[in-house]
Amino acid sequence: MKQSFYPMVQIGFVLLTLVYLFFFIRIFRQGLAATPWEPARKKRFGFRMTILPLIWVLLISIWSASGLMSEFSIFPLNFMPVILIPMIVAVVWVSSSQVSEILQHIPPANIIQLQSFRFFVEILLWLLFIENRVPVQMSFEGRNFDILAGISAPVIAYLASHGKISRGGVIFWNVACLGLLLNIVITAILSTPSPWRVFMNEPANYVVTYFPVSWLPGFLVPMAYFLHFLSLKQLLRTQISVSTEKM
Repeated sequence: MKQSFYPMVQIGFVLLTLVYLFFFIRIFRQGLAATPWEPARKKRFGFRMTILPLIWVLLISIWSASGLMSEFSIFPLNFMPVILIPMIVAVVWVSSSQVSEILQHIPPANIIQLQSFRFFVEILLWLLFIENRVPVQMSFEGRNFDILAGISAPVIAYLASHGKISRGGVIFWNVACLGLLLNIVITAILSTPSPWRVFMNEPANYVVTYFPVSWLPGFLVPMAYFLHFLSLKQLLRTQISVSTEKM
């Protein structure tokens, strides 16, 4: 009997989400601790920064486990909360003056290197492709080149932390990787069994609506563009040097 990778992939998405969420929170708590804010204010902001992502992950889990996320007869309503809510929150958060102040105390390389999680996402997607659970265009054997963002993130972080890349170079990397992300998001949507489907090869992109793979469109993809937004804001609007030493 052929061995299934799917349980391992499920565990992989859970571990990947929780581990990188931990790193994200830790980096921002370090930046928060360096601000001149009063302790009570730091405590309130730190609590919100920790609890809100956990609540969102829980809500995604409930939404996908209920079967509503995979109900494409109500498309795009089955996907709309997963896509719109994180985008709105990301824009509001990035626009916040509080976040701007915290970013001044976070070395740019710390945010950049978090994008390395995208390498592991692509390995998990490739395993799903091998199992015939996602179409080829969702993997790096097809139209998904986002693995380049995950591979290059530690390199760019190293170059940034040692002053070996210009601010413009890091900005270009962020924009290019946003393009890679947009490419696979559009490909994924056009591969779903919805009225918007363009890629008719099988299987249709169902698996991203099942728990815990649903954490990919619901949390990991938003974390990727959120980190790019933060990095670009940090580079474009603050006086922090790209070569600031990593914490």
